[in-house]
Amino acid sequence: MTKTCKRCLLTTRVPGVNFDNDGVCNLCREWEMQTEDRQKQESKRAAQRRDLEETLRNPSGQSEYDCILSFSGGKDSCYLLYKLVKEYNLRVLAYTSDFDIPPNTWDNIRRTVAHLNVDHYVQTPSKELYKRFIRYLLCNQSRRGAVHTVCYFWLDIREGDILSLAMEKNIPLIVTGYSPGQPDPERMLYEMPQERISQEDWIPHELFEKGLFNDSEQSLFWNPHRYGHDAKFPRIIAPFHVWDYNQEEVMERVVELGLAKNRWYVNPVLSNFTLNWLFIYSDLKNLGYNPYKPEFSQLIREGKARRSVWRVLFFLMDFMAQNKVLLGRHIERSLQWLDLQPDELRIQDNETGCVAKIDGW
Repeated sequence: MTKTCKRCLLTTRVPGVNFDNDGVCNLCREWEMQTEDRQKQESKRAAQRRDLEETLRNPSGQSEYDCILSFSGGKDSCYLLYKLVKEYNLRVLAYTSDFDIPPNTWDNIRRTVAHLNVDHYVQTPSKELYKRFIRYLLCNQSRRGAVHTVCYFWLDIREGDILSLAMEKNIPLIVTGYSPGQPDPERMLYEMPQERISQEDWIPHELFEKGLFNDSEQSLFWNPHRYGHDAKFPRIIAPFHVWDYNQEEVMERVVELGLAKNRWYVNPVLSNFTLNWLFIYSDLKNLGYNPYKPEFSQLIREGKARRSVWRVLFFLMDFMAQNKVLLGRHIERSLQWLDLQPDELRIQDNETGCVAKIDGW
């Protein structure tokens, strides 16, 4: 029988989660006990906050723009763009990848760009290319499921595009709207490791060898070795990792500022790309839990999101995805676009080639 944590909403479906007699999960108990670790983390965060203030108050670029913002049109990127322009007086180039963005989110994008009078660069990727790799990855998911497998690959392409644009325009700084808990810590916390930007190519060589991409498409992926030895590469930073952050306050502020029509337009469930519903459906089927639950449970645990709100939202998300109704109707449309059947959404066991699934699906 599945249990749900009384504090953070994690369930026993999530690997490594267990409960005490009071119905509280081990992660919440560990959070309670980590007073010393939290003090160390806060000391590190304070140093990062000083670095952030110095970086934003004293831009180092010599180009037309001080920074590029990865601008998705969600609550965090809208609010971040406002702060960069109005509070730090930065010359910002807003970057949007125009793929599968819902109409409400496009409304946020247009409102915010117009309200702040910033330049907006829209990248329109190849739908054929995206269809090709999304279809392949959904049929060959890692053990962490569809959201992690597809979105992190997708993220490499998008952030590689932004890096290439920054190099082209000689922009020294890329700012992202990641909230605490995004992305995985091994990818980046406050700042992406400079070694990953300046020394590692992000070309998925294995997929080129499998024939998913042809050689001419290598230029679509970030490769610092295309630039000279003296090249200076941008930094990538995530301010919300060091600023005080509260999800509800960000949503309210974005609406108050006129950057979004109302709270529904900045609700993270509604503003995400529509293919995400297929990924959630796949993870509920194969993993047995909503893939966003660990991320938002962490925010709840740390007092940065409201448990009462996410209790309702998780129920609604799971219901819509499992039954393919309301927003879950996008699942059938996405399956049709990708020419896939539900039983082809598979987690591959690298050792045996077997497919892992949850009983009952």
